[in-house]
Parts: sequence; structure tokens; C-alpha cells
Amino acid sequence: MCGIVGYIGPRQGPDVVLGGLRRLEYRGYDSAGIAVIDGAGIDIRRDVGKLGNLEAMLRQSPLAGHLAIGHTRWATHGVPSQRNAHPHLGMEGRVVLVHNGIVENYQSLREELSAEGVDFRSETDTEVIVQMVERFMAAGLSLEEAARQTLGRLNGANAVVLMSVDQPDRLVCARIGNAGGIALGIGAGEMFIASDIPAILEYTRQIIFLESRQMAVVTVDDYRLTDLDGRPMRAEVHAIAWDPVSAEKGEYKHFMQKEIFEQPRALIDTLGGRIDFETGCVSLPEMNLTPELVANIDKLYIVACGTSYYAGLVGKYLIETLARLPVEVEYASEFRYYDPILNERTAVLSITQSGETADTLAAAEQARAQGATLWAIVNAIGSQSMRLSDGTIAMHAGPEIGVASTKAFTASLADLYLLACALGTLRGTITPAQMRRLADDVARLPALVGRVLEHDADYQALAERFHRASDFLFLGRGINYPIAMEGALKLKEISYIHAEGYPAGEMKHGPIALIDEEMPVLAIVTKDSLYEKMISQVQQAKARGGVVIALATEGDEAIRGEADVVITVPEAPPLLAPIVNVVPLQLLSYHIAVRRGADVDQPRNLAKSVTVE
Repeated sequence: MCGIVGYIGPRQGPDVVLGGLRRLEYRGYDSAGIAVIDGAGIDIRRDVGKLGNLEAMLRQSPLAGHLAIGHTRWATHGVPSQRNAHPHLGMEGRVVLVHNGIVENYQSLREELSAEGVDFRSETDTEVIVQMVERFMAAGLSLEEAARQTLGRLNGANAVVLMSVDQPDRLVCARIGNAGGIALGIGAGEMFIASDIPAILEYTRQIIFLESRQMAVVTVDDYRLTDLDGRPMRAEVHAIAWDPVSAEKGEYKHFMQKEIFEQPRALIDTLGGRIDFETGCVSLPEMNLTPELVANIDKLYIVACGTSYYAGLVGKYLIETLARLPVEVEYASEFRYYDPILNERTAVLSITQSGETADTLAAAEQARAQGATLWAIVNAIGSQSMRLSDGTIAMHAGPEIGVASTKAFTASLADLYLLACALGTLRGTITPAQMRRLADDVARLPALVGRVLEHDADYQALAERFHRASDFLFLGRGINYPIAMEGALKLKEISYIHAEGYPAGEMKHGPIALIDEEMPVLAIVTKDSLYEKMISQVQQAKARGGVVIALATEGDEAIRGEADVVITVPEAPPLLAPIVNVVPLQLLSYHIAVRRGADVDQPRNLAKSVTVE
């Protein structure tokens, strides 16, 4: 799901909404639509493709009204099509809605509503929300109360904006979890709603940001904020500077903080249009994968630098596990200076946020010269890496301004998961039933990450205790070993604390000599097949006087007797655990850097895109 814009006031709503959607195009989308309430009821225009297609439709068949909502969609349930595009209308034509997020239990809700006689017109999970709201309103509830009852039945992270012909003087919006933001813009005799503030900054700089489990009822000159139980909430109004850089930060102190909190939305966007959560089918059309091509590849190299290299190490685990294809991961800066064995039966996958990293481009050009198939996972659409490759996966993480990568890292891990699924399907190493389970797992991912972000204050307190440390050791095993290295990299990048990430089993082969009461050891001890092994590493560190911070699974009480500090994450499917487990390490690094007074967004000696050798 992608961009949301809403308006109520004296202006023509479609003009305001369309302009706002234009400012959210950077997020990527496959269809768009606008709905208004006029004297005749609810009127909708929707089309597939870019906003230009919707604009052409509006020129031929204009909309007019002072109450409007709009959306740019990136498909998660159902192919890109007019009937799957937002906004979605209830069966009786009384309620219309736009939505960001994933309704994890949509299938059971859809079956329930169908049994009650609801005729679904789309393949989306979104439609169950509007149909349920309409059913509650038919039973006599207000739009606000019907939305509250409906949202209480949804699983997953979701953000919605609704309007109804039965109450044509208001918009209702709400947020659950971290599926994406909802911002209210306060104007003079008009109000605005958007998923990101650039959409409405032309009109107002007085902004309210909805927190998780908050709802707002918005009228032309007022708003009322409650929680999802109906209790009144105090709204904090933020004055956003007109300066574009400050405006883009919104409610956040730094871009890095904003980008950490954008990860649930970035994950939804990168999954969107690529996996059918009903059938489990993965579609990566820009990769140009065919059974013949995949059958001809007997080895894959992943080349990358920095954070992307650690993503590649996780990718190796995913692809070898699911597709049974041998993978080697190389630093691009080293790959270009030795003579790797490459030929037409080899594929080389570059991972690069900017798509312009000099070392990674040089490695790809070397592979091209030796006849290898070139693939790329990249965030910058149209970048050189994308143009050079035979097949690509765009991260769809949105602009990442902070030098230390966060959301581009987790988006690239999600893309690697999808690639592993696609390759496994084509190679016959994943059955349809297995693929359906893998799809179910990844559908839960944005909400799991959102749950970690709800505990941000815990990491701020932890930073207060450990910000004076001069050294840190991060330990992990298996698929979490690269996450230990990524955690160490984040800490050293932005706080300038010396940190090392190690495979935990190697600690006794050298690094254990460094452990004393002055050196914090952060161990990833979540419940997986290597849990008992990690407990042993924690005990060894404690025996040498080390101060151990354990990253553990919620509900694991035994670990509290082993570690000095325990931070928890929700239980995640093993292959997706790295995406959940890295978020606490990002938050800890961020808060330590802030406490030390470091320049978080532009750390010394570093650049966002390294375009020189």
C-alpha cells in the first residue's frame, strides 16, 4: 500500500487530493483513485498505472466535491486492476475507504461477510474493512463507532480513512500499529489528511501525527482525537517549518529515526504487487526469470558493500535453504580485484541502495564481461546498477536520507526472501503448500516490526546506561550472525564506538580475551534451532565478567537468569527473524549516538553514495 490523501473544506477536493498524491509518487504504486461525496452520493474514479492515467480520466469525467479521499496503491492482495484499485466502496454504496497495511485475517473475515450476503467486487483485503463498516452502520452505528468496531476485529498493522454519505460532514481516520503514518493538517476552515506530510505542506504546517491505536473524526473546522476504545486523547500539534529538509523529518528529530520508523510501511511497499497472499505465488516480473534461465544457473554470487554485504549473507542463507542453489557472498571491492570463476551458468546479484556504488558497479561490469547473468536489488529507480542488469528488484523503501542504512537494509532482506521463494518455485525445491506457508509468514512481517518499534523508550533508557562504553561485542549464530555484524556496523557508524560482530561460536577462538566488565556483549538469543548454543555463549561471556545484553524472544523467562539486561522481540518465522531482530539494534545505536551528541544523519567521514573507489 502507498499514499493516502484526504480533504474537507471549501476547495475542490479532487484538486487538493490529486496534487497531494503527486507529492507521494516517490513511494511507488501501480494504480490510483479518488472518491468524493457530492449531492448524488459517492463518486469514484480509479485507473491502473501512473497518475497521468487518472488525470486523463478526470478530464473526460470530472469529479466535484468538497469532501474527498485518494490513494496510490501498490498491490498486496489482488493484481493491479481498476476493480482492485482504491478507494473501495461498500456494497450498498454508503461508505468509501482508502487503506494502507495488510489485514492478516482478511480471509476469515471475507468468508464471514460472504455468508451474510456481502457481494465482494475486488480481490483485496481492503474491501473487508469497508464492507464490515457498512454492515455495522446498517445496524445503526455512526461512522466513527462502526469504524471502531471494525478495526477491533482486524489483525495486523493498518491505517484507514473513511467517509460516508450518511454523515457527509466528516472524515474518520485511524491507525493501528506501524503500517504507515496518518497526519492531520489543520487549516483555516479546512482540514487535511495524508500518509506523509509533503502531500499537504502546501496548505498547512500545523500537523498532528496519529499514534498507534488512535482515531480522529475530522470536520471542516475541527477534529476530535480518541483511542480505539473511545477515550478522548490529547493532540500535540507540531509546527512544521517550510524548509523542505525540516519538513521531510516531520515529527522526528533525525532522518535516521524517521527511516527506522518507516520500516513497516517500506516492507509493505516492497512486498506489494509481488506476492499473492491468497495463493502464495511470487511475481518478480522485472527479474525476467524463466524456468529455462533458472535451470541454466548453477551458482550465484552476491556482491555488495557495507550494510548491503550483510544483507547478502542473510540472502545466502535464504536462497540456499529455499532454492538449494549454491551462493557465495563477496565484498564488491574485493570481487573486482581477483579472478572469480564466472561463465554463462553463473548469476551475479548486486545489492545497492543508491545503484551508483562504484565498487559494486565495477564488480557487475566484470561479471558481464565474463558472460554471467546480472541481477540487482536496488532502491534508486533508474540508477546505473538497474540499467546495467538483466533483471532487477526495486526495494521500494522510499528515499533514505540518513547515511547509515536502515529501511533499505530490511527492504533488501524482504526482496531476498521473495527472490529465494521465486527461485525455489522455479527449481522445484518448494511445493505449493510450502509456498503458501511462506506467504503467510511474510504477511505478518510489517506488524511484527511495528511491535518492536512500540518499545522505542526502552532503547532510549538502555542508551543512557551504555553510551559511555568504548567497545561493544555483538554475537549471533546462523542466520543471525550477519545481524550481529550489522548491529556492530550501525553502532560504529553513528556513535563512533568501536564495535565488532562475531559468529558466537568463534568467540572462544580469540575475541573472548577482550571480555571484561567494561565491554558490553550483545547476544542475539532468540528462540530458534541454535538457542541452546547461544545460551552457552552467554554463560561463557558472563564467566569472564562480561556485561551481557540479551536480545530474546518475548516470553522467554529463562534468559533473564543468564543475562544482565534483556530486550525482547516478538517471535518471528525463522527465515524472517533477521528483519525483526535488526530493528532493536538500529534503535539502540540511534539512541546511543544521540546521547553522545553525534551527528546521526551525517556521521564523520561517511557518504550516502560512495561513487569513488
